[in-house]
This record gives sequence, C-alpha cells and structure tokens, in this order.
Amino acid sequence: MASTPSEPRVGTVHLVGAGPGDPDLLTLRAARLLMSAGLIVHDGLVSPEILAMTRGGARLVSVAKARSNHTMKQEDINALLVREALAGQDVVRLKGGDPFIFGRGGEEAEACRAAGVPVQVVPGITSALGASAAAQIPLTHRTSASIVSFVAGQCKGLSDQNWAGLAGKDRTLVIFMGLATAAQIAEKLMADGLAPETPVAVIENATRSAMRVLRGPLAGLPDLVQGHRVRSPALIVIGDVAAEQDTTVRAIALEAAQ
Repeated sequence: MASTPSEPRVGTVHLVGAGPGDPDLLTLRAARLLMSAGLIVHDGLVSPEILAMTRGGARLVSVAKARSNHTMKQEDINALLVREALAGQDVVRLKGGDPFIFGRGGEEAEACRAAGVPVQVVPGITSALGASAAAQIPLTHRTSASIVSFVAGQCKGLSDQNWAGLAGKDRTLVIFMGLATAAQIAEKLMADGLAPETPVAVIENATRSAMRVLRGPLAGLPDLVQGHRVRSPALIVIGDVAAEQDTTVRAIALEAAQ
C-alpha cells in the first residue's frame, strides 16, 4: 500500500517579551528561546545586549518602528510571521516590554490564528514596571496611590480621548509613547482639573546604563522633555508617587516652573 505524503510542517510563532532592556530581566523561557531560535523578528527598541544572546547563525530581521517612520507596516509584519511559519520555520517575535501591553501582540496573534499558525506568548516585564522599579518609584503606595492606569500618549485623536479620573488623588498615571505629545498631555490633564504642581517623572532608557530620571511639575512637563532632549524609549509617570526618589538613582531634578 502506497504511503500518503505527510502534511507540511507548520512552525510556531512565539510572541516573546524582551522586557525594558536589561538582559537580566528576561524570563528564563525567553532566554531559552533566544538561544535556540533560527529566526528572530525584533523591534527596534530591543537592546543590543539582548540581541547578542541569540545563537550563531540565527537570522535576525528588524521591523523597527519610530513615529512616522516604520521599517515595515504592521500588516506586512503579520504576513511575514505567517509566511515563515507556514514554510515550517519556528519564529521568535521579540518585542520590547510585554507583547500584550501596547505591543500590538494581539494583532499578530490574531493574524497567525486566522492562518492556522500556532501561537505561544511569553510575557515580559512591561516597561512601566521595569522603569518604575529602576527609578524606585512605587506605582502603588498604601498612603498615596491605590489605582494605576496605563495609557498610550500618541494614539490618534488624543484630544478626544477621555482621561477624566485617570490621574489625581490616590492615583498614578503611566504614559507610554508620550514624548512627542508631552505639551498636549499636560494641557489635557490640567484642563481636566489636575493641579499644575502635580509631580511628574520622565524615565529615559530604563534599566540600561544610560538611564535618566527627570522630575518636575506637570506644568513643566514640555520643558522637561524638550529641555533635556529626552529620547525614546521613555515613560512618563504622573502622580504623587513620582516625587518618591532615592539618592542612589541617577536622576536630574527640574525646579518647579516659574
């Protein structure tokens, strides 16, 4: 009896969180996948130290995205993952922070599932947690913050977004991708009733050797970002906890706005 040809192998797409930058903060599973993967499709914010952990001969494909400058459109990234997996290749999709926190991992998982490609998700330390820990800023605190919210600062229609109640007494607001819209963010929050003197911290290059922590009042947020030429990756923390600091953390304090 003639044997039937076996079905072509379909690879698995692993959506892997690379964390905020320090390789020591990778999960063990993420590290194992990096050291064994043959194909790694990675974000631009993944640190060189983490990429150096990949095995010799691995193919690295950068799909870096910057504001208004995308190496590859999201639809094309989805298609790349599906194409490689259907060709039998296991793929590590390496994303900064956590794949499901502003990482568009949900979209990539949906595209893979729709094409019949198996997906596994390896969570990472989201940059909000990594940055706040590195800066020794507790996002929650028994006496000053019982609620914490994560928002994207560069979403379309920022002025139309309802942020009422996200920041204020006993609350912490963490803003991802907010450098380019820092002025609009400060204006929006103050228009919603947040006091101009509300503490703000901007954390640049969290957990990396070049980390900076810049502090000041909400009203001075635009000057804080522009005056110190803050560059991505950076997070903005707003609330009373942003005033918490340790002198051992490399920080620059900006005096209150005149």
